[in-house]
Amino acid sequence: MSFKAVLAFEDGSLFYGEGFGKEKFDVGELVFNTSMTGYQEIITDPSYKKQIITFTHPHIGNTGINKEDSESEKIHASGIVVKNFCNSPSNWRSENSLEDFCIKNEIIAISDVDTREITSLLRENGAMNSCIGSLSKISAEEAVKKAKEFGGLKGMDLAKVVSTEDDYKWNEGIWPEVKKSKNSYSVVAYDYGIKENILRLLSEHVGEVRVVNAKTPFEKIMKSNPQGIFLSNGPGDPEPCDYAIRNIKKFLEKKIPIFGICLGHQLLALAGGAKTFKMKFGHHGANHPVQDVESGNVFITSQNHGFAVDEKTLPSHIKVTHISLFDKSLQGIEFIKSPAFSFQGHPEASPGPQEIQILFKKFSTMIEEYAKT
Repeated sequence: MSFKAVLAFEDGSLFYGEGFGKEKFDVGELVFNTSMTGYQEIITDPSYKKQIITFTHPHIGNTGINKEDSESEKIHASGIVVKNFCNSPSNWRSENSLEDFCIKNEIIAISDVDTREITSLLRENGAMNSCIGSLSKISAEEAVKKAKEFGGLKGMDLAKVVSTEDDYKWNEGIWPEVKKSKNSYSVVAYDYGIKENILRLLSEHVGEVRVVNAKTPFEKIMKSNPQGIFLSNGPGDPEPCDYAIRNIKKFLEKKIPIFGICLGHQLLALAGGAKTFKMKFGHHGANHPVQDVESGNVFITSQNHGFAVDEKTLPSHIKVTHISLFDKSLQGIEFIKSPAFSFQGHPEASPGPQEIQILFKKFSTMIEEYAKT
C-alpha cells in the first residue's frame, strides 16, 4: 500500500510523491546513482550507510528481488528515491517485490518524483543532507528541520558500525558456479562494509578468506601468519578510522601484500601519508571511465564513493596508477617500496562492467611471490 511522502532538502527544497516500503521517516546524505541495472546490489551495499539513494534510471523494481543478488544481509541505505516504481516485477529470477523487501528491512522509499530535477540540484549544489518520510509520520516543515539537523558524513566513522561482529571464513567462488577455490593462501579481509561478490572474487583468485572485524588489531592478525591483507569498501569518512590506519601502517612495515578498494584505498593512502577530502557529489554508478596511467588503457568501472584521496598530498614513495576520465580525480595508487596497491572503484563490479577485475589477479600474483619468500 502506498502512502503520501515527502523528500526534504537541507536548503528547504521539497518533493512530494508516493511512498512505499516502511511508513516512517529517516535522514541521510542524498546522492544519485546512474546505474541502469543492479538496484538490489546497490541498496544492499553497506557503503550506502546513512545515505539516501536517488536512482537516475526511471524504472526501478521491474526485475524484483531474489536471494542471490544481495551484497549483504540487509538494506543499508536510509531511503530510496525513484521516478517510476514497478510493484509487479517480471523476471524469471524474481522471488519478491522491491516493496516487500523494503518493508522487511524497514526502509522507506518515495516514487513519482522528478529524479532528473533532483539530480540536477545535487550536481549543482553537491550531495545534500535530506529527510525522507511519510506525511503521516512527519510534516514537510519538520522534515526540512530534520535534514538541517543531520550532521553529514564528514567526520563520521561508519566502518565500525557496518563491520561484522564475528570473524568468519569464505570459500565460495563467483556466481553461478560458486565453486570452491583450489588455492590455499592465507588471506585476511578487513570488513569495513564488504560486499559478497568481492569475497567471491577473492576466493576465486587466492583461496579461503578470513573476514575480520574492522577494529581487529594487527597483533591478532599476525598470529595466523597472513600472506595477504585485503582492505574492503565501506561507508563514511576514512580519516576518523584511526584504528584501521594504525594497523595498515604496521602491515606496510612487514611488507605483507595489501590490496585495498574504495574506503580501503583511502585508508591505505592515509596510512602512507596522504590526505583525503569530501567530494562535491561523489561517484555513484556503473559507467565511469578510468585510465591506467602506465598503459593508457581505459576501463569502464563501477563506483560508489563520496570521499577521495588528494593526489597533491601523495608522498614520493606512492605512485599514481589510475585516474578518472570524468574529473581527473585519483583512482589508483601503488607503493614503490612495499607490495601494496589500491583502487578507488569497485573492481568486483556488482553491478557493473567486469574489465577491472584484473586487479584481483594482480593481488594473487603478489601473494604468490610473497609466499615464496
